[in-house]
Amino acid sequence: MSEPDAEENPHQPTADPGWVLSEDGYDPPGEASRETRFAVSNGFLGVKGAPAIHQGGRAVLPTRTFVAGLFDTGDASAGPALVPAADWALVRLTVNGEPLARSAGDASTLRLTLDLRRGVLLSDGRQSIGSAIGLRMRTLRLVSLSDRAIGLQLVKLQVDGGDVDIALEASSEGVSVALMPERLEQDLGVWRTKHSGKRLATATTSLLQIDGIDLAVVALGEFHWRWHWTARPGQIACFAHTVAVARSEAEGRDPGPAARGKLEAARQLGWRGVIAEHEAAWAERWQCSDVEIDGDAEAQGALRFALYHLNSSANPADECVSIAARALTGDDYRGHVFWDTEIFLLPFYTLTWPQAARALLMYRYHTLDAARAKASRLGWRGALYAWESAATGAETTPEHVIGPDGQPVQVLAGREEQHISADIAHAVWQYWLATGDDTFLLDAGAEILLETGRFWASRAQLEADGRHHIRGVIGPDEYHDDVDDNAYTNVMARWNIQRAQEIAALLRQRWPERWELLSRRLGLNDAELRTWLDVAETVVPGYDAQAGLFEQFEGYFELEDIDLADYADRAMPIDVVLGPERTRRSQVIKQADVVALLGVLPEVFPVGAAADNFHYYEARCAHGSSLSRVTHGLVAARLGHPETALRYFRQAAAIDLADSQGSIAGGVHIADQGGLWLIAVFGFAGVSLRADGVALEPHLPAEWRSLSFRVQWRGRRLKIRIDQADSRVEATLEAGEPMKLTLGRASHELGLGHPLRTRRLKSW
Repeated sequence: MSEPDAEENPHQPTADPGWVLSEDGYDPPGEASRETRFAVSNGFLGVKGAPAIHQGGRAVLPTRTFVAGLFDTGDASAGPALVPAADWALVRLTVNGEPLARSAGDASTLRLTLDLRRGVLLSDGRQSIGSAIGLRMRTLRLVSLSDRAIGLQLVKLQVDGGDVDIALEASSEGVSVALMPERLEQDLGVWRTKHSGKRLATATTSLLQIDGIDLAVVALGEFHWRWHWTARPGQIACFAHTVAVARSEAEGRDPGPAARGKLEAARQLGWRGVIAEHEAAWAERWQCSDVEIDGDAEAQGALRFALYHLNSSANPADECVSIAARALTGDDYRGHVFWDTEIFLLPFYTLTWPQAARALLMYRYHTLDAARAKASRLGWRGALYAWESAATGAETTPEHVIGPDGQPVQVLAGREEQHISADIAHAVWQYWLATGDDTFLLDAGAEILLETGRFWASRAQLEADGRHHIRGVIGPDEYHDDVDDNAYTNVMARWNIQRAQEIAALLRQRWPERWELLSRRLGLNDAELRTWLDVAETVVPGYDAQAGLFEQFEGYFELEDIDLADYADRAMPIDVVLGPERTRRSQVIKQADVVALLGVLPEVFPVGAAADNFHYYEARCAHGSSLSRVTHGLVAARLGHPETALRYFRQAAAIDLADSQGSIAGGVHIADQGGLWLIAVFGFAGVSLRADGVALEPHLPAEWRSLSFRVQWRGRRLKIRIDQADSRVEATLEAGEPMKLTLGRASHELGLGHPLRTRRLKSW
């Protein structure tokens, strides 16, 4: 690495308070929560926001580094889990021969800052040494968004009041027992997962300078170094530590050379260059994805926090991984991937970062064989995707968990929560609609649509009433399992079959040779396609025309109707208060179910029925899932209830920012963060995708003076500003061919150099 420059100040955060998240002091009970909020990630590496300098000897909590796709299986019943890598950012100090220990008076001086604009974690604090000497400690940590293999940590130390002897030790510790060492050298380690055979390599280099002069280092062992000096007032000690990480999937392939090559490239850049390229990559992401709110600083901060974690979570260069429920900020749910990714995250990536969206969908394509195997194992055709997916796409949902009473509880989600296949198909369709990526459609998307459509056509069974039924499923509302004709599942299944038929017709017409090859490989003929049409036309949708409501599932309206207002002051989840059996016999729902359908497929609701369905189910929803409030917020905004939507927005934001559910120690709720973007862009701005362009129908909260954002559509980049003060919409085509923008009922042509400025119409 090039020399640290004591005069530079990369530790200074962005001045604009709208771009930083800061917390002061030290709160041991809240450290696990804070370490999640302040995590840094780049879609390949994720590092919790633990303090860089551990005090009082060994760290109470590990720094916790995660590598995307690094799964291993313990015992057969546990299933695969994300394996933590070594804590490369570990630094310990001793002062005058004693471990540096935090005193009560020093805690108030500590400030931790997540610089959202730059994608760096900063800390600044002062430590008392006796009564007359102080040690100021500033740190910077990042994992590069420019080169995702690279992590960097800087530490700057300065004493005042007198001379002290300081020893700094840097090490990499805490390697998981699931990682077996294959080769350990002073600056390189190669490990292999115990069961899955994946390999991980870490190469590292460190440099410590006093006022720009290199200090000699003592090697204490593999990945363990020590520097010692007498610090004098006015001197600045700068420590730079760089790590390069590589993962290998191929059996026998050594990732060590790749890690060393990445480290050498970083060494040539120097730490200034690493920071500069990282910040440039973040500037590009913010240019594409930032959402600006004028008039509501709280909402702006929450949305920027969400966008930071969304941009931190994807890696467009890796089609073998997806985004887990807690991204790379924690290992709750063992790092598994759920429907969250396609329904709550893909819209953001599709419209702001299509390369990342494509990679996430290619992960589903690469796991298509596992989905076929699951469907076949359960007696159906086509592809049934895993409810919980890891590296291979095989079903990883546990069959049993231990309940609060210590007894095993059967988990049916792996068999019955089948709507995920339609959720993935929906994401495929939306991506293709928004991007026009015909190469993806031909190489992967069409096959996913056809095989998921085939699954639903075999899954729905014709009964004596002449209708097709889908029995024994779980919808988004997991308080009710093993139900029949769940409205969300059935309507999404019908939609999936219809899109599969549409794609088959399109391939036949536009790419007949590709259709011939694909249909022959899948064994798909015209006779089978005709049976799909019959299923789509006769599957039970669950709509009660007389009531104007979708029945959540067969028999739902006959269940006990409990007034949740009577339990508004409860301290525990409603299913714990009522007990699982009464909850199952009631209309109380865990999360948006029919409301989720209204969010994903609003066009299936008859005119005038949307609001009735929303209000009916809103009153019965206990919001037992972090996904529920964002769905309600999205739908409320679309229905023209922006104040209700804003209330849900704030509640959803508090889940991670305020740890309102006490559950973020295991990682941020990344789908909840994606949902905040959905509320803002799809809800308040009213964005929707059409085959011929983008449509808007804004409904901003009263206190929001304006809302500005960018989206991409088929190679075009579009900037939109909705100004509530003078009821004006401004739309500028910044790149690409002319396109159509629909505002309410009026369509407008947009071209480069010809921005649209129009006042809002009353008909909106």
